Amino acid sequence: MKIEIISCLNDNYSYLIFEKETNIISIVDPSDFNACDEVIRKYKKLDYILNTHHHLDHVGGNLELKDKYNSKILASEKDKRRIPGIDILLKDKQIFKIGNLEFKIIFIPGHTSGHIAFYFKKEKILFSGDTLFSLGCGRVFEGTHAEMLNSLNKLKSLPSDTKVYCGHEYTKRNLDFCLKYDNKNQFLKDKIKEVNLRLKDNLPTIPTSIGDEIKTNIFLRCEDKAIKQALSLKDSSDQEIFAKLRDLKDAF
Repeated sequence: MKIEIISCLNDNYSYLIFEKETNIISIVDPSDFNACDEVIRKYKKLDYILNTHHHLDHVGGNLELKDKYNSKILASEKDKRRIPGIDILLKDKQIFKIGNLEFKIIFIPGHTSGHIAFYFKKEKILFSGDTLFSLGCGRVFEGTHAEMLNSLNKLKSLPSDTKVYCGHEYTKRNLDFCLKYDNKNQFLKDKIKEVNLRLKDNLPTIPTSIGDEIKTNIFLRCEDKAIKQALSLKDSSDQEIFAKLRDLKDAF
């Protein structure tokens, strides 16, 4: 399984997946036709388009790519009226194969009501869209804070060495926010130099891993006593902590 990271728009990432044994080409969340097609042209085909959710900056290239390559579009059954050109509707916990690659659908509402992730268990790879970011999480647009926290906990439960490919390059801004409320976290401090170096060299900070996120991502650490103390909410529930953090981040 080969993954090519494609920078799109201002800070989006789309991901081309090349399954070598069967020569199946797929793309996750093609934000922009031109940027994605520049990479796809090397392979001369595109078999599948995988969408995590309906927002335009994740599906903007769908129809032009489908028209050019006769691709099949896969997305959540809950987005069947919101994502253009859907061919295959996916359900929570469904197993799907592209070539010899098998992935599981994980329903993770909160950012949107139909958001899904694609989890390749054997390859230890997750495409998380706009739910889990490097050092952050998506805004809660269509769901509730409780739904979003539950969705993050689903992803948090995956094996720690799972690589996470998310929808945006938000790492530096997320890092600054995490440091504000978790400034004694040495794992977080160790990330500063690494993130700055990669961005200086115009390299993606993606992928991250579930293990690294558990150590550093404040939205996956709502139970941490130090974070509760920093928020002056030491007796609050994890859900209350998450809601407070999400509100603070929205205004950050």
